[in-house]
Amino acid sequence: MNPKKITIYVDADACPVKAEIYRVAERYGVKVFVVSNSMMAIPRDPMIERVIVSDGFDAADDWIAERVSRGDVVVTADIPLASRCVKAGADAISPTGRAFTEASIGNTLATRNLMDELRSAGQITGGPRPFSPKDRSAFLSALDLAIVRLKRAGFTT
Repeated sequence: MNPKKITIYVDADACPVKAEIYRVAERYGVKVFVVSNSMMAIPRDPMIERVIVSDGFDAADDWIAERVSRGDVVVTADIPLASRCVKAGADAISPTGRAFTEASIGNTLATRNLMDELRSAGQITGGPRPFSPKDRSAFLSALDLAIVRLKRAGFTT
């Protein structure tokens, strides 16, 4: 039986680190699925595949969550999607480099839901802080670490 190949799935519509993902994927020879609701430019590379889903609510999330398993890496800022992927056994990383784990995803999801309720009630009006070069660097480290860890666990590139 061949070991499972590592695959990266990108929740791409608002992802600020696509260029970094492409560089890391090229370095390791990892397949990337760039999933979005609209046409998006991607490099001409047989290892990078664009997937355009319908405009339906959570269509990109559903496409990704239905396909991931242990040995896959999902890049998303969407906490509910990260939760679904972690439960399926995949590694999930935010564009800021935060790794979502089985140990942390429950609290992260609960906090996200609370903040959503507070925003809906008008209690909180601010959004997330701006994306920074420090976030980009943390993301690159987290993605590299996830791939190295998966390779050590016997997954291939």
